[in-house]
Amino acid sequence: MSTCEDYTFVCPECSQSITVNASMREALVENGCVICGAPVTQSAFDPGCDE
Repeated sequence: MSTCEDYTFVCPECSQSITVNASMREALVENGCVICGAPVTQSAFDPGCDE
């Protein structure tokens, strides 16, 4: 179950989709996709709640 602190990540290269928290979001931006290693930007994340 996602909360407003969670984000849905969709890799622009391999299309892997996972729900992550804020610290994991920052780690993905710094290190790339955990599946394929592709670079990740903030645009690969959607908020986990409707605003």
